Amino acid sequence: PPAVQLIDQQPATASRGWARAGVLSLIIRSSDISTMASTAGHLIKCLLKPTNLRGWRGCTGKLRSYYTYSHEPFHPLKRVPAWKTAEEAVSVIKSGDVVFVHGAAATPLKLVGAMAEYGKKQQLSNVTVCHIHTEGSAVYAQADCEGIFRSNSFFIGPNCRAAISEGRGDFVPIFLSEIPLLFHRHIIDIDVALVQVNPCMPRTFGDGVIHKSHFDAMVDGICNLPEHEPKERSDVENEIGRLIAEELVVNGATLQMGIGNIPDAVLASLRGHKDLGIHSEMFSDGVVDLVEAGCITNTHKKYHPGKIVGIMCDVSFVNSIPIIAQNPKVTAINSCIEVDLTGQVVSDSIGTRMYSGVGGQVDFIRGAAVCSDGQGKPILAMPSVTSRGESKIVPFLKQGAGVVTTRAHVHYMVTEWGIAYLFGKNLRQRAYELIRISHPDHRESLEKAAFERLNCMPTKEL
Repeated sequence: PPAVQLIDQQPATASRGWARAGVLSLIIRSSDISTMASTAGHLIKCLLKPTNLRGWRGCTGKLRSYYTYSHEPFHPLKRVPAWKTAEEAVSVIKSGDVVFVHGAAATPLKLVGAMAEYGKKQQLSNVTVCHIHTEGSAVYAQADCEGIFRSNSFFIGPNCRAAISEGRGDFVPIFLSEIPLLFHRHIIDIDVALVQVNPCMPRTFGDGVIHKSHFDAMVDGICNLPEHEPKERSDVENEIGRLIAEELVVNGATLQMGIGNIPDAVLASLRGHKDLGIHSEMFSDGVVDLVEAGCITNTHKKYHPGKIVGIMCDVSFVNSIPIIAQNPKVTAINSCIEVDLTGQVVSDSIGTRMYSGVGGQVDFIRGAAVCSDGQGKPILAMPSVTSRGESKIVPFLKQGAGVVTTRAHVHYMVTEWGIAYLFGKNLRQRAYELIRISHPDHRESLEKAAFERLNCMPTKEL
């Protein structure tokens, strides 16, 4: 009809999963709602004829039934998963398979144990187990599973460090936000996925909702979730937390922080703040206390105002730099292992020994730096010395150490001795600022080393 105009005709984006299912996106404009409805119905009937699909951009002329498969995991399918024992469920794993294991507190410990026993019993070989950090003992990464399983970590947990150090496991340096691309782009193709759906898990909104019909097998066995009990904080960690909370975090800020003693120390020092927001990968129990105290309201956030955002949402959204930057006063607080006098930051390794991973540090450091209101604060924090008294601020990084955050990314560096602002500073100014927040026992030697490296004295002035 003349009142109807076809504005666009194309398959919906593959990221939403419709294109592969053969569903077309039609945008129809009409001033008459009844005309629009009848016309849409007519178009759909016409488009269901394969002959009418040919020539449309991205269409092959064949439609898969919507109910055959959907890439939207919350959409129910006309299929019912079989209930099996853990041993029966993992029996689908074959030599050479790639197995994805759900990570963190959702690690399916019962299935992981059954997989390890099945692999040994059936003498499987070359099974790749890929994951972010997992909880439990990671039996697939133990020495007696060498040749059967090989761990491939996107972020290293304590249970896989030995395997990687001894050459029995692997590590993929990758931003957390880009891990989904490994699968979407078929860089890694998964044969079997072991995930945990447990009534002990907290009910959250976001992208972690999967209808049971998307599983091939279900295993009964409720178990308690792994927990990280808070550790006693040191005076050094409490002072770092106080400096960040009192000097750098302002009312109305959107916070990103991880888990551990320094983030906990920051949270414990924020009781006097108001209208804080949370847009973060992870967060600890201290966030709950601040919500209950009325300090965290998420009122001023641009994305999901009034709601706490974590990686219950798709990590490619949570860790998207443009998304992060839209929130107000983004304050990203991350820890590190070592920094040299020019501002190069090591966060994933101790010399050649791989320790953790790239994670989302750079995503949030950059998101805060380019915050749309110009009030973002990218913060890196660490104690000034190791448990053995060695300076973490060094003239040169240890041999084999990996730079996660470059000297160009660094803005604020915090130790218990103060705050160094490095953005826009030249190398001799950076050396001065970092020496100023180093442990007093190491300042003289660092100053001498800076002179030897730069051929000039560190200075505050331009």
